[in-house]
Amino acid sequence: MAPLSDKQLFGIVAAALSGGSDYADIFVEDTRISSMVLQDSAVSQAQQVCLYGAGIRAVKDTETGYAYTMDLSEKAMLQAARFAGKAPSQGEAANLPKFTRPMERTGEAVTSLPPAQVRQLLLQVEEKAHSLDASVIKVKAYVSQRMQEVQFAGSDGTAFHDFRPRTSLSVSIVMERGGQTQMGYATRMMQMGAEFFTDALIEEVVSEAIMRTDFLFAASQIEGGEMPVVMAAGSSGILLHEAIGHAFEADFIRTGDSIFTGQLGKQICNQSISIVDDGTLPNDAGMLRFDDEGIPGQRTVLVENGRLNSFLYDRISAKHFGVEPTGNGRRESFRCMPIPRMRSTYMLPGKAKEEDIIRSVKRGIYAQSFTNGQVQIGAGDFTFFMKTGYLIEDGKLTRPLRDLNIIGNGPEALRRISMVGDNLRIDHSASMCGKEGQKAAVSQGLPTVLIDKLIVG
Repeated sequence: MAPLSDKQLFGIVAAALSGGSDYADIFVEDTRISSMVLQDSAVSQAQQVCLYGAGIRAVKDTETGYAYTMDLSEKAMLQAARFAGKAPSQGEAANLPKFTRPMERTGEAVTSLPPAQVRQLLLQVEEKAHSLDASVIKVKAYVSQRMQEVQFAGSDGTAFHDFRPRTSLSVSIVMERGGQTQMGYATRMMQMGAEFFTDALIEEVVSEAIMRTDFLFAASQIEGGEMPVVMAAGSSGILLHEAIGHAFEADFIRTGDSIFTGQLGKQICNQSISIVDDGTLPNDAGMLRFDDEGIPGQRTVLVENGRLNSFLYDRISAKHFGVEPTGNGRRESFRCMPIPRMRSTYMLPGKAKEEDIIRSVKRGIYAQSFTNGQVQIGAGDFTFFMKTGYLIEDGKLTRPLRDLNIIGNGPEALRRISMVGDNLRIDHSASMCGKEGQKAAVSQGLPTVLIDKLIVG
């Protein structure tokens, strides 16, 4: 993308303001996405996608006008700006406000692997899987490389030019033993370019996929009921993200749809619990040097020692509540308005050892990995599908378990956490969060925690 000048960007912003808006901004994007799937030693799918355009927003009190264009000529962008600002067509951008802050350039362009090298890498993944376990009969491997270049300018003088790479590897394994087949998978995603792909990463992801698949041969189900559940460190953070995290997003607070509405400053759980949403973790999928509204990336403490400390604010919700935005305004592309979204959401470590947490349970479940789930934001009720775990009997992990439902209420589950481990792990699986038809890359994390009572189905 040939970068637009500060004068061009702020000229478009001024046009959006000329209809009487209080605030306006422009988000310019050039994104190139390439992906490839290898199955049975052959490329079964390859795709290249380009997203190129500008989104222009104008805000007046509680009303927002938005327009986007894939034509980045000055004429087309001015037309979109006037439409967003509801300004008359003859409005001119000559009354340009005096924006004195220079554009901040962050990040740097990185390289991606060309298709021929991606194919060779996927063949390497397949070969590695077969070499690690003779039971592997099928391997499906997927690589996605997303290179995004962004320019932004807002009427408050904010401006930045950023590069945001994102690369992922997904491996799905089918294994056969004694006429029985099982399938498992593993994924990784980071804000990196071609340097993401290392021999160590390939071995790690393939080994994890094989381990998860191997586990299923011996795993079984148990009769359900209400019982203690120990959530394993790492990927169990998906429960924190879905069952609790969305209810902290300030648009749900503003509309009164969140169960945490009116709870700011109140004690909502055990004092041993602190939860953050972080946009500063290096190379993390949720890292943002600036969010999509020009707010600097930051670390937001949502719950501090059991007390509800903050929500996740974009510019509009922050203005509504009279607070500063927290850098959580995110959008899927230039076609979308920014809304409050999580970045990397995790619970800070406590003092307990994992073995002590398990030892404290007479009979319960150790939940190791999850797949999909459903959550009601307003009520906080959730159902999650536990793919793998263990039965806990007399403080020891005994039978391997699979395919169980974990049912509960997010705020209630938070209140029932009685022990927090010292082993926080951030899960860097390829997690995409959906909200209002938009997808955003996120991560989550959790130390081992004990929830005193949940329904296992």
